[in-house]
Amino acid sequence: MSSPRVLIYLLRRDLRVADNPILNEVSKVTQQSQRPFTHFLPVYVFAAQQIEGLIGIGSGLEIRVGMAGQVIKELIDAFKQANTEIAGVWMTDEEGMEEKREERDVREVAENAQTEFRLWIDEKYYVDDRDLPFQSSQQLPDVFTTYRKQVEPLREAPRRSLPAPKSLLPLPKTIPPQPAPFSIPETREEIFSCLTKPLEPGLGLFNPPKWPPNAQSAHPFHGGESTGHGRIKHLITSGNMTTYKDTRNGMLGLDFSTKLSAWLALGCITARQVHEYLVAFEEGKSDLGKGVHGYGKGENKGTAAVRFELLWRDYFRLATRKFGPRLFRIEGFKNDASYPWKYAQKDKGVQHTVSRFLEGTTGNGFIDASIRLRPACFTPVEAEAEVVEEEGAKEEEEEEEEEEEDQGLGTAIMAEGDTIDLEDKADKG
Repeated sequence: MSSPRVLIYLLRRDLRVADNPILNEVSKVTQQSQRPFTHFLPVYVFAAQQIEGLIGIGSGLEIRVGMAGQVIKELIDAFKQANTEIAGVWMTDEEGMEEKREERDVREVAENAQTEFRLWIDEKYYVDDRDLPFQSSQQLPDVFTTYRKQVEPLREAPRRSLPAPKSLLPLPKTIPPQPAPFSIPETREEIFSCLTKPLEPGLGLFNPPKWPPNAQSAHPFHGGESTGHGRIKHLITSGNMTTYKDTRNGMLGLDFSTKLSAWLALGCITARQVHEYLVAFEEGKSDLGKGVHGYGKGENKGTAAVRFELLWRDYFRLATRKFGPRLFRIEGFKNDASYPWKYAQKDKGVQHTVSRFLEGTTGNGFIDASIRLRPACFTPVEAEAEVVEEEGAKEEEEEEEEEEEDQGLGTAIMAEGDTIDLEDKADKG
């Protein structure tokens, strides 16, 4: 009898079953008579809230604590000691310095173990990488509108999503335990405690913002694939997709904005899945949203605005690929060192000003309320973020909508999925 052969799948920001390229491939292999591996081991390093889908199709999710490369090395070594062969290590590609470091470390571990390493392109974005109008990220325009016009019409841009696999290969019969010195948190409270333990008491502030008594969160959502899809369905059936463009600059409540970004960022849902829900509503192809204003009447300004914001997410991911760590330097991606910077660590006056700002005690009620909201729910919205980040700046006249869209890399995607302008007005267009 041949020894077991295990394929390890390292999950990161692809926490979903449907529209998942790796699970789609594993599902195809499952149907073959001659399989390159006998068991399938999905692994998430540190913690995950998304396990229901994998369990439902015959698999599961193994949780680990530690650095990704070290975790994979410990698994490979332990399986080899148990006379179990590792058929390969697969993971999806991500942008960013830390993510690339993880990929490098895992690749090195796999190659040293003479095990196949495969890095997949994740298909969670609005426009598939294979459909981009350029071969190199260096050809990405520095102005969003130029990029948008290259991929329009947006309603026709996404590829079809992949179906959820009906079954997968089983987990290995024996899985090595978590090595010391780490232990795996078993509850949500333990996970939160581990995450916040390194933080200074009060976040290092003398008078940190506190959660007001009886206050309700504007973001009371739970993670996971099923809840992400539930949120999309709610937005459609409540009519909030249709009215999104008119309400997205709101401040209070649950539905003025989509609040889909957390699920999108972790890969619990994909941009093209959101698009498919919108198409079904616009064309009246499903009962979801039947009777809601705009049902079956084609794209409206609300659904078009949602697509517009989804494309912004694509754009910043590509900008990260193009500019890398330059995006996070003080000089910015343009290497502009002409601005005089002051540092709180070196100037007590600056330190006092920064502390008042972070504590929400500037004396400006609107700004203070926005700052105090952030530690409580981490969901600043477009309008309040613009005011907060432009405090003290000269008030300017409102520009035409097309001019607002014609921005460069000074726009940042916030937790709402909306956009805020961080760039000099002169750099627009």
